Amino acid sequence: MYEVNRSVAIIRPRPPFLDWLKQLPGELNDNVTLASLTRDCNALLIPCADDYDAAEQAVLEQYQQLFQAELADWCDDDSLWPAPLTLALFQEWFQLEIHSVLSDIVDEPLERAEFVPFDLGPDA
Repeated sequence: MYEVNRSVAIIRPRPPFLDWLKQLPGELNDNVTLASLTRDCNALLIPCADDYDAAEQAVLEQYQQLFQAELADWCDDDSLWPAPLTLALFQEWFQLEIHSVLSDIVDEPLERAEFVPFDLGPDA
């Protein structure tokens, strides 16, 4: 096992995010519930966090990019997104968790690839 020189931030959707999903055009799969959204949510590698508040603040400084990524995962039509994308709205829609220790239990080296947003296609 190896300790990694990063910490983890987890972005957990809250009920207002699910409410937004439900009002989007098209039918939302019945399996999409708050429980399913929070069971497998986005995790971010962040600089080592010795201080929870400082780590949280560092992540929140990027809230707009993170908010856009969360919305784009479900809807690529930004005209259907809430406006404006404020920090207060981000905090209403998502719970941020910071976990200071990250251990790697896999013997294979880490691989990195540039993030490419998921293409939802023209019918999304």
